[in-house]
Amino acid sequence: MIVSIFLIIIGFASLIFGANWLVDGASTLAKKYKISDLTIGLTIVAFGTSAPELVVNAIASFQGHSDIVIGNIIGSNNFNLYIILGLSGIIFPITVQSSTVWREIPISIFAALMIFVLGNGILISNVSEVSRIDGIILFMIFGFFLYFLYKQMKAEDNKEITLVKKTNFNIWGLIIGGLFGLIIGGQLVVNNSILIATNIGVSEKIMGLTIIAAGTSLPELLTSVVAAMKKNSDIAIGNVIGSNIFNILFILSISSFIKPVTFNANFNLDILILIGGTLFLFIAMFIGKRKKIDRWESALLLGFYLLYTIYLIWKEI
Repeated sequence: MIVSIFLIIIGFASLIFGANWLVDGASTLAKKYKISDLTIGLTIVAFGTSAPELVVNAIASFQGHSDIVIGNIIGSNNFNLYIILGLSGIIFPITVQSSTVWREIPISIFAALMIFVLGNGILISNVSEVSRIDGIILFMIFGFFLYFLYKQMKAEDNKEITLVKKTNFNIWGLIIGGLFGLIIGGQLVVNNSILIATNIGVSEKIMGLTIIAAGTSLPELLTSVVAAMKKNSDIAIGNVIGSNIFNILFILSISSFIKPVTFNANFNLDILILIGGTLFLFIAMFIGKRKKIDRWESALLLGFYLLYTIYLIWKEI
């Protein structure tokens, strides 16, 4: 137990350094090639910080732990939405671009709806599982999402500027080093948290929704909080929304390719909470200061998640 706690502390340290390097490298890359911070947040940062979810889910799917697969995805997305945006918005109100309001947030809502529809066998069959065919559907939608991002990048002026002193080697060194630190740190925290939780006696469903979800979302948490502290709203919001889309459309599809994922109907409430929270985020863009997540809205997200977590623990007792 003491060794596990020590390794968790090391994991947190790795996450902190990795988040700082990744944000610095990604921001510098965006400035150097005049690519928007939002695009960088939705791609390199979001995909990179979702690497722990991909690794954990691939292993869990291969071993047939379907509740961990689904729980990790839904739990991570709820953690991203409620905790990460909540904390980031309290640190510094997050300004949201029009493209995110009208494109990325609706795609995130649609992706959450797809889990509900496919998992409950509403669209294709009456079987409660995410089959390989369902995975193909999710993967194709993910392809369309990447196409839209590609079009967005093409629309931006990619002419290189010379104001940035860092070389490409230094920039990519920060990004790759940051991702490596996040992945290693995330794995140390997750693996040792699972070890402690197993000794205490916690179900796979709750473990996936809470401990594993929070652990694999630590890279997103540290990255977005650091971005918020540096007043870089685009990377903070792009990281969260991009990761949520990536988790459902890519990671769940890959998990289903490895082995069809049995869907537990008990997850329906958690999916509805995810859909409701993302809808709240969309509506918040038109309440108070337009296209901005204010501190009071962030506090609502954070407060709701704490109550939700207490409810999950109460059900388990």
